Amino acid sequence: MATSVADHLTPRARQIAAAAQELIDAEGVDSLSMRALADRVGIRAPSIYKHFESKEALEAAVISAVFEEQAIHYEAVVEDSDQPLLALADAYRDYARRHPHLYRLVTERPLNRAALVEGVEARFVRQLIRAAGEDRDLARAFWAFAHGMTILELNSRFPPDADLDAAWRSGVEALMAATREAP
Repeated sequence: MATSVADHLTPRARQIAAAAQELIDAEGVDSLSMRALADRVGIRAPSIYKHFESKEALEAAVISAVFEEQAIHYEAVVEDSDQPLLALADAYRDYARRHPHLYRLVTERPLNRAALVEGVEARFVRQLIRAAGEDRDLARAFWAFAHGMTILELNSRFPPDADLDAAWRSGVEALMAATREAP
């Protein structure tokens, strides 16, 4: 089994990263300040730098944790489904709707892969590639569709009368058809 994100952090660093994740989840990425975070964990703000060299390193720990949590969830979803792409699509959208701030943290900025826990991103995307019948191009197309629909939905960019569930199903079904037609 892959190493856990927690294996790469001290107990105090895990506590700080978990508090940062909770803060971002509740209030958004812009709410993450060392002072607010320090208040949450009961330390002085400069003490955070004993555990994380920068705010970016802390954010990378949070992104790594989100990737790992989602990878674990996706592994279960894909394993238990006879329609893995549909199950994965629904899990992806559901996560973004329940955790829009964390979703944005993970998807809206350039990703510093070197700062992530090694292997965590690969584990995150592994189930998508598996659900796409090992077709990496189809997996990328699926992710582009899912992210596009999801971020447009989160940003309220569709007309109020749009049936987003129907549009979602149509897109996923088209991608599922592509997996069936792949050689």
